[in-house]
Amino acid sequence: MMGLAAAGLLGITMFTNAVADEYKIGAVNVGRLFNESPQAAEVRAELEKEFGARERELIEEQKKLKELQDRLQKDSAIMSETERKRLERDLVTLQRDSQRNQNEYREDVTFRRNEEIASVQQDLFQAINAVAQAQGYDIVLPDSAAVYFNSKVDITQQVIDYIKKGTGGQ
Repeated sequence: MMGLAAAGLLGITMFTNAVADEYKIGAVNVGRLFNESPQAAEVRAELEKEFGARERELIEEQKKLKELQDRLQKDSAIMSETERKRLERDLVTLQRDSQRNQNEYREDVTFRRNEEIASVQQDLFQAINAVAQAQGYDIVLPDSAAVYFNSKVDITQQVIDYIKKGTGGQ
């Protein structure tokens, strides 16, 4: 009985190896591809240009909030009751406005980043397809989909080179 199971396992292994030899399989590190592509660098620069001023405003808002908090903590003992309550009210209002502004900023940045990422992903997937077809791959998987893959099937660098060549080597 053991011999039969061993023979069956050996047959499956030989069949799997024979089938695997018939296909050319590649893997690509999508994260690295995104980080090193000129398109992604352009998106990062564009988002910085579009949202940089708002981000600096939020930082200034946080500094002002911190100054008010420090002032309240430091001077509350020597302030009049009316002045302390006014400062506390101002602080609460500024905290609420700051939180709302931060939430709006995050939502706006996330929305725009997702729009731009979708466009870049489309370009990257077209590049992966072009490299895979040019090099005769039957299947290319993202590295995140594989439990293990040998580095000899990693075509990430070829795709990066293809993208850079296609965008003027930026």
